[in-house]
Amino acid sequence: MSSLPYIIEPAQLAALQVQTTNLLLVDLSSDENYQQGHIDGAIHVPPRWLLSGHPPVPGKIASEDQLNRLFSFLGLTPDTHVVVYDDEGGGWAGRFIWTLDAIGHTRYSYLNGGLHAWINSGLPLSQRVPTVKPTKVNVTINPAVVVEVVDILRDLDKVNFVVWDARSPAEYRGERVLAQKGGHIPGAINCEWTNLMDRNQGLRIREDAREYLAALGLNNKQKIVTHCQGHHRSGFTYLVGKALGFDIRAYHGSWAEWGNHPDTPVELPSEASA
Repeated sequence: MSSLPYIIEPAQLAALQVQTTNLLLVDLSSDENYQQGHIDGAIHVPPRWLLSGHPPVPGKIASEDQLNRLFSFLGLTPDTHVVVYDDEGGGWAGRFIWTLDAIGHTRYSYLNGGLHAWINSGLPLSQRVPTVKPTKVNVTINPAVVVEVVDILRDLDKVNFVVWDARSPAEYRGERVLAQKGGHIPGAINCEWTNLMDRNQGLRIREDAREYLAALGLNNKQKIVTHCQGHHRSGFTYLVGKALGFDIRAYHGSWAEWGNHPDTPVELPSEASA
């Protein structure tokens, strides 16, 4: 399984046979979509299982106890190769990949385009719910993967450091405010997550993603931190950054934390151009 590419195409996955030893297929679609039809052998993981769920920043990473229960349920072992997908083009799948990075499990692939690309490829769906043999898992969250407010404040003025804001332009500009403060982290570059999806190719990652991001000022020579409102949309930008070989991490508190924090600086477009 170690030979599988990070970005795997539907035809490649279909040829593997899901029952292959040490292959774990994880579906992060909605409950309804999973029940209606999923890739045969896929185990459903509700996205909320990845989150702490604790206000005021519910999108932070789940506790180690929660993650132990999740990955024990999935039957994860050090040799397991995880293939992950969702029904929205990669947000929750990317969040799952980031979580795997946070616990130090690096054997994984993303099904390019997820359920949309699978269906568009004419491949079959199943309603069979697979049985899983649980394992004993004891994870440790790596703080180097999980970016906090203090990490961004420390690096904000460094030349090669940049924040990738995956929210909508309206949120970035402070026109749509979902916290006490509107706007963006000073110097952040806005690229809404869906701009990296090819709507004509089953929501696969757009082929010109590297060039598209370079034109915005994001490249593989920088240290990048990505975020959104609750590190869901930025799950996708994180996985795209990894696919392009970027030095990328993710801020799990995202704007739900930054925009409500009393000591965080905020920038608006008029200030950025001043």
